[in-house]
Amino acid sequence: GGSGRLWARTLNTTHASNPDSLARPQLRHPRRGNMTRWVPSKKEKYGVAIYNYDARGDEELSLQIGDTVHILETHEGWYRGCRSRRKSKKGIFPACYIHLKEATVEGDGQKETVIPNEQPLVQEVTTTLREWASIWKELYVGDKREMFNTVRDMIYDLIEWRSQILSGTLPQDELTELKQRVTSKIDYGNKYLDLDLVVRDKDGNILDPDQSSTISLFRAHEAASKQIEQRIQEEKSQKQNIDLTRQAKFASTPSFALFVTLKNVVCKIGEDAEVLMSLYDPVDLKFISENYLVRWSSSGLAKDIDQLHNLRSVFTDLGSKDLKREKISFVCQIVRVGRMELRDNNTKKLTTGLRRPFGVAVMDVTDIITGKVDDEDKQHFIPFQPVAGENDFLQTVINKVIAAKEVNHKGQGLWVTLKLLPGDVHQIRKDFPHLVDRSTAVARKMGFPEIIMPGDVRNDIYVTLVQGEFDKGSKTTPKNVEVTMSVYDEDGKRLESVIFPGAGDEGISEYKSVIYYQVKQPRWFETVKVAIPIEDVNRSHLRFTFRHRSSQDSKDKSEKIFALSFVKLMRYDGTTLRDGEHDLIVYKAEAKKLEDSSIYLNLPATKVELEEKSYSLTGKGLQNLGSCTISKDSFQISTLVCSTKLTQNVDLLGLLKWRSNTSLLQQNLQQLMKVDGGEVVKFLQDTLDALFNIMMENSDSDTFDTLVFDALVFIIGLIADRKFQHFNPVLETYIRKHFSATLAYTKLTKVLKNYVDNADKLTEQLFKAMKALEYIFKFIVRSRVLFNQLYENKGELDFTESLRNLFTSFDDMMNSNSENTVMVKGAALKYVPTIVNDVKLVFEPKELSKLFTDFILKVPLGRLVKQKLYCMIDIVHSDLFTQHDCREILLPLMTEQLKFHLEKQEELEACCHLLSDILEVLYRKDVGPTQWHVQIIMEKLLRTVNRTVISMGRDSELIGSFVASMTGTLRQMEEYHYTHLISTFGKMRTDVVDFLMETFIMFKDLIGKNVYPADWVIMNMMQNKVFLRAINQYAAVLNKKFLDQANFELQLWNNYFHLAVAFLTQESLQLENFSSDKRTKIYHKYQDMRRQIGFEIRDMWYNLGQHKIKFIPEMVGPILEMTLVPEIELRKATIPIFFDMMQCEFHFTRSFQRFENEIITKLDHEVEGGRGDEQYKVLFQKILLEHCRKHKYLAKTGENFVTLVVRLLERLLDYRTIMHDENKENRMSCTVNVLNFYKEIEREEMYIRYLYKLCDLHKECDNYTEAAYTLLLHAKLLKWSEDACAAHLTQRDGYHASTQGQLKDQLYQEIINYFDKGKMWEEAIILGKELAEQYENEMFDFEQLSTLLRKQAQFYENIVKVIRPKPDYFAVGYYGQGFPSFLRNKMFIYRGKEYERREDFEARLLTQFPNAEKMKTSTPPSEEIKSSPAQYIQCFTVKPILELPPKFQNKPVSEQIVSFYTINEVHKFQYSRPVRKGEKDPENEFANMWIERTTYVTAYKLPGILRWFEVISDSRVEISPLENAIETMHLTNEKINNMVQRHLNDPNLPINPLSMLLNGIVDPAVMGGFTNYEKAFFTEKYTQEHPQEQDKIEKLKDLIAWQIPYLADGVRIHGEKVTEALRPFHDRLEACFRQLREKVEKQYGIRTLQTAADERRGSRPRSMVRSFTMPSSQRPLSVASVTSISSDNSPSRPGSDGFALEPLLPKKLHSKSQDKLDRDEPERERKEKKKEKRNSKHQELFDKEFKAADIPLQPAEAVILSETISPLRPQRPKSQVLNVMAGDRRFSVSPGPPAASSVPPPITPRAKLSFSLQLGSNLELNGMGSPEKGEIPPPLPVKGITADYGNLVDSQDLSSPTTPPPPPPHQRHLPPPLPSKTPPPPPPKTTRKQTSIDSGIVQ
Repeated sequence: GGSGRLWARTLNTTHASNPDSLARPQLRHPRRGNMTRWVPSKKEKYGVAIYNYDARGDEELSLQIGDTVHILETHEGWYRGCRSRRKSKKGIFPACYIHLKEATVEGDGQKETVIPNEQPLVQEVTTTLREWASIWKELYVGDKREMFNTVRDMIYDLIEWRSQILSGTLPQDELTELKQRVTSKIDYGNKYLDLDLVVRDKDGNILDPDQSSTISLFRAHEAASKQIEQRIQEEKSQKQNIDLTRQAKFASTPSFALFVTLKNVVCKIGEDAEVLMSLYDPVDLKFISENYLVRWSSSGLAKDIDQLHNLRSVFTDLGSKDLKREKISFVCQIVRVGRMELRDNNTKKLTTGLRRPFGVAVMDVTDIITGKVDDEDKQHFIPFQPVAGENDFLQTVINKVIAAKEVNHKGQGLWVTLKLLPGDVHQIRKDFPHLVDRSTAVARKMGFPEIIMPGDVRNDIYVTLVQGEFDKGSKTTPKNVEVTMSVYDEDGKRLESVIFPGAGDEGISEYKSVIYYQVKQPRWFETVKVAIPIEDVNRSHLRFTFRHRSSQDSKDKSEKIFALSFVKLMRYDGTTLRDGEHDLIVYKAEAKKLEDSSIYLNLPATKVELEEKSYSLTGKGLQNLGSCTISKDSFQISTLVCSTKLTQNVDLLGLLKWRSNTSLLQQNLQQLMKVDGGEVVKFLQDTLDALFNIMMENSDSDTFDTLVFDALVFIIGLIADRKFQHFNPVLETYIRKHFSATLAYTKLTKVLKNYVDNADKLTEQLFKAMKALEYIFKFIVRSRVLFNQLYENKGELDFTESLRNLFTSFDDMMNSNSENTVMVKGAALKYVPTIVNDVKLVFEPKELSKLFTDFILKVPLGRLVKQKLYCMIDIVHSDLFTQHDCREILLPLMTEQLKFHLEKQEELEACCHLLSDILEVLYRKDVGPTQWHVQIIMEKLLRTVNRTVISMGRDSELIGSFVASMTGTLRQMEEYHYTHLISTFGKMRTDVVDFLMETFIMFKDLIGKNVYPADWVIMNMMQNKVFLRAINQYAAVLNKKFLDQANFELQLWNNYFHLAVAFLTQESLQLENFSSDKRTKIYHKYQDMRRQIGFEIRDMWYNLGQHKIKFIPEMVGPILEMTLVPEIELRKATIPIFFDMMQCEFHFTRSFQRFENEIITKLDHEVEGGRGDEQYKVLFQKILLEHCRKHKYLAKTGENFVTLVVRLLERLLDYRTIMHDENKENRMSCTVNVLNFYKEIEREEMYIRYLYKLCDLHKECDNYTEAAYTLLLHAKLLKWSEDACAAHLTQRDGYHASTQGQLKDQLYQEIINYFDKGKMWEEAIILGKELAEQYENEMFDFEQLSTLLRKQAQFYENIVKVIRPKPDYFAVGYYGQGFPSFLRNKMFIYRGKEYERREDFEARLLTQFPNAEKMKTSTPPSEEIKSSPAQYIQCFTVKPILELPPKFQNKPVSEQIVSFYTINEVHKFQYSRPVRKGEKDPENEFANMWIERTTYVTAYKLPGILRWFEVISDSRVEISPLENAIETMHLTNEKINNMVQRHLNDPNLPINPLSMLLNGIVDPAVMGGFTNYEKAFFTEKYTQEHPQEQDKIEKLKDLIAWQIPYLADGVRIHGEKVTEALRPFHDRLEACFRQLREKVEKQYGIRTLQTAADERRGSRPRSMVRSFTMPSSQRPLSVASVTSISSDNSPSRPGSDGFALEPLLPKKLHSKSQDKLDRDEPERERKEKKKEKRNSKHQELFDKEFKAADIPLQPAEAVILSETISPLRPQRPKSQVLNVMAGDRRFSVSPGPPAASSVPPPITPRAKLSFSLQLGSNLELNGMGSPEKGEIPPPLPVKGITADYGNLVDSQDLSSPTTPPPPPPHQRHLPPPLPSKTPPPPPPKTTRKQTSIDSGIVQ
């Protein structure tokens, strides 16, 4: 939906308003039978679905938003057609769901295709969006937030831009820029998503590899990668807030501008004001720029109301030096214009219009100018600082504010926005038209920008009024001086409007300064710009007049000018006024005279001039100069001339006016070199004219030639400088249009030759001349061309001769060995090629080529190699190389040079560059025939390049370019080139062999480890295409030259096959791994190259004939790889090669053993690597069987072989599928399947390989026991001998063994170590003994022996002392065809993990098979279930059957020792379930309750190499009710005895378990728990019906009688240990016991035990720490107690001293089993239950804690397993010994067998409790009781005596408290388990509450 809407937005421009409005019923379905027919569509051919459409029938086509459709026919609002993505399925769909688009139709009928009419870029965006969208969805599903969001933003951007492009409203330049943005976004996104790199030409269109040369393709890829890397850097840095693009942009342009918008001035002025803004350098205390002036009116708005929201200015010409300034401030000065004092409100009329200082505002803009801050929308507030007093000059205030930390502005200040823009004014107007237009004020920098643009005509003089000092004269206070400045010519005429107080303001004729009130030494620092037409400058001067201003208007009117200063703009020598300060002389005179310029113009203007003219200052200094006197007042100004027309340089002026004084000419020419570059450049044309005129007018002598030449070199050198690089075109234009010296060429050539000849002496000058060589030759050539035009080729011979001589001089210079000319030689190599394109115009190109070859050859060997190569590169770039004839001369030289340097591995980068450029030119179509030239390269260089590639490391930066050159060469070779290539090796056969070997090895290496990144698809495919052609060409050579008997080259053929297979199996050709788009694109352009080469390999193999045997078995692997490629035609074509191999080997050796071995080994490797599939297995079987059956001898053996391989394939494919499975157990099963198969076919090395894989899996799961058994299988293959170890036996890096004995020793140690970790000390001891035997009697390594024996001792101690958790065993059946073959319809016995309950185990199973259904019964499944396609899992707990080792049998053995065997080394398991026979007896159900006991036998003993094994057989027996009673009674007695023994042994045991146990038996309600037996069996009726069972009845009675002495001991001990708090409880216990004892002794006689002391004497003291369960044997075990556990290890719960403190179970324990067990229970019984609930508190406690649930039976036979699984619980801590209580109702984790004994228990009846005990306990015994509190009557008679039907779950139930059970689900706050990969199907709609804690088996 989300992406759907997105596509709707993307792909259509008009929407239907709402998909629902297309109410479906309107769509009348077209029936084929209608009168009207389907009409082929004319216009409607192509469209996009704008809604999802779900097909409602077979004939319809489902569409998703964004699908493009090809429409074939239309009919009444329906279209018929297909989706563009899947053309095969055609169908109909409603027209209103489609948005039509323009398209071109090609072909017709079946062949018809549509191509959308969109700009290629729009189409690219569309396909890109589609590709990204699918990835985007995956990101969403995979919850990759960050990537998802990034991709979303990119998609939205592209959609937005796409619609902008489609709108067609963008102007051309914006469109170009947008396209640029789009392509870079696409490229960046592709890289980000790991998609393929797209390469484009400079216009952003995708490059067509067929139209581009290999080299240009490679370079395009490189450039694209770099660009994307930059983009990635940008994206990263954007996150770090550094804008790299911006930095890059600024780095690429030499000038910048600061764009400023004045938003508002918040200031209480009360009068009009001028706001002057400028940039200021606070370090130098200088203004940098002109002012930007805004006149602000008293009303608080701009004066010019039109400009109100348009107060914009741009401060231009900032350069890199400004960026480097430490600080830059933006300064604003406010000058108010009005009265002298704001406070004056005197009635007299006041003077107005005075400029008075008001205040300043300063902001540091360093960060904005350096680009650290860039936010054009941010409005900055610049706080205002008013002037404090009259002596507070504005500039002083500025400096104060800068120094101050902050300004107390009281909210006054300016609001501005600022942005730094790259470029000069013209550039900015073009790039930022929305910011800067013609109306924007331009404030230039004072001074020239760093780079002067040729068209920048400027004639500005900046004048700054600095300061003055004025005597107060006749006044009492200092004057209020106002300076007025204006410009006059020498006739005294004023120049109008030439003074500019600031940008954004008109020119004025008079400028008035700010007035400081009564200040003697005013300091103004006011700058204005004077702009005078150039022709007026020499006649103009600046005039400054001084006047005192009064605040009263009347007085002010009478004030006259009291003094004057002036300065001329042009000096006497014709140069302009110098920059800097001028101390002007202040003249006094009458006002009238002061206005007459003729009076003062002859006087000196400055103090300096005065001294120069040595006017004596006599008298009081007021010397009368005519009618003016020099005043004592002083006045300073400073000026700065920025003019492209005026010069302040005498020398330059001298040269420009050389005719006026020829005697100074030589000096002027020499001085020119010292002139500042900027000055020369401004007068470029004039200077050049002057130089050539000097040369021409002295044509007969060469006096000035060298000087002029040097001057020319100097000027050309200047223009090469970055600062003046923009003058290049000016120079070019000059040469083209203005240059006219026809004879210059001879002179220039002469001087140059002279320099070259005297290179040793004139090194310095020559070096400079070399740098200027290109332009010198432009002058020479142009001069010659002009000469030719005038004199028709006169002097041609002389000219060519002079050039030849010049080249000869160059050659001689290159050849000389002088050290100090090295620099010049390098320069010559660098600059001589620059003259080619010009010289070619006036000189025979072929001869020029010849001259160049000689020049290159003259370079001394081993010197200047790099320069020489670059020189050749330049020649290749020149026009010479594109001419066929010139190439004939140049190419052989270049290839020779290249070969020479490549072989010496010198300057590889330059070599590569040169070779690439040559190939690039040869690829062009406009350079004449190139065949022969490609041949030269091929002959000379192909092999050298190959060798270079081979010797180069993958990490070299150049490898890519070299491979590109090699590929380029091969690509440009034609058929005959290949044939020719082989023939060039002449008669030397070995040469051809070597060449082919090298090539094959190199190709294979390049294919295996590609030099280009995987995303350079176009480059890689191009390379593949070229390689494929080359390989096929070379294969032809093999067939021709190396196939016959005499010439056969085994190694060469071998390499060929390996190469071809490597080519075929390389990553970039495996089309099925690509997205469908990419696949189609590649297939469309290149087809499937795998087929082409595969068929070639097949033919080559069959060509081998009798040589084939030499390739068996080596070639089996490669051919196998090839056949595994999933391309069916290829497989069909190549699988028969296997048969050919079998046949071939059979022919020579009468068997195909080698082939078989090889294919099995290789198959394993390949399948594991991910190749091979079902289809392959089928094809392999079918094709090979067909072939074998036709063969006379191979029919039988061949068929066996095929079957073998197919079986192996099945296992390997299973193994591979499951190796990616999360579930390690399946992986283990599969591994075992494979290793057993290898064992069966006797492939020892493969068998061992898989053993280790299995071992690793076990270690990952911490199954150390299993890991040990697995390693043991390897150890068993070894002998204790000195035999050498075969390589495959030591497959692990860890083992360093040379003999089998050593390896076996190492393995044993590791295995013992694992057994120890798995607590299997018994097993470790057995191996230890074997190892000890070796150490003692064979190796005599006593040191090792002692270590080993210490370990052994530890193991023995552990066996006795350490508690080992006892895992449960579970039977699991997998039924149904949905399971993989190795599980299907099989049953397994699993060994649970430590402390794992059945529910947890089940939960684990079901997470592995989320779709499986859990069977509810434990009965064997029906055939129907087994054959159904679904998955059914059956799971129940089984009890292992003890098989004691013979040595322990019939002997008293400590329980610790025996307990190991109860759950280890077992392979028989029992499961019991109750079965009722005969009528139901409501009074007593025991009489007809039988037990069905099933015994399962596994294939191997557990534990073993797996945690589970398959059941290989099972048998069932039935146990009569009486036998069952005997077992149960026996068990109860054992339990009591056990508990008593433990209390005797350990006085510190807690008493609780004993209290509970005893209470549970003697409680009157239970009366020993045997009442029901009495009812059932001790009756006349029973004896009559079963006369044969008399002895069994006696036995039961005996057991009941034996219960009393055990109980007596228990009660006695309880009495000794009981605490005071529990004394009343004990008393009650004794009373009940007495009652019971009387009854039993009366009925069944008295039994007595020997005293505990005697017994203790008889047996050895038992260890304190005991384990859990009892051996299951049906014979009495006098000593081994059933269960014992020490208190030290079982953390007792709070309240374990007085167990009445708290119940063990949470009160709300609901556990409802599936089938409402009480459905048929009569109402009455429920009520009684309720009554019983109201028992005494004490009783209730016991009920809650210990009574097993009473479960009424249904007559059903099936055993039901509940569906629910209890929530997973946290694993118990290992240290805690698990000992589940009956009251815990958690039906045990460890099955323990019943112990037989000879004491029958008594049973007391309990009213209305129908059959309950056995069932309850039985349920528990299978580990799945289902207690039903609240719905089931309270607990059974025999509390917690879990009588077992052979599945004793916990004999130790009551022995010790353990962790409480998990609370029921609804009380939990654990996070839910993670979902499995595939969600289970939705649950059926039921409302039954299923919250059982424990799923149980219920009848």
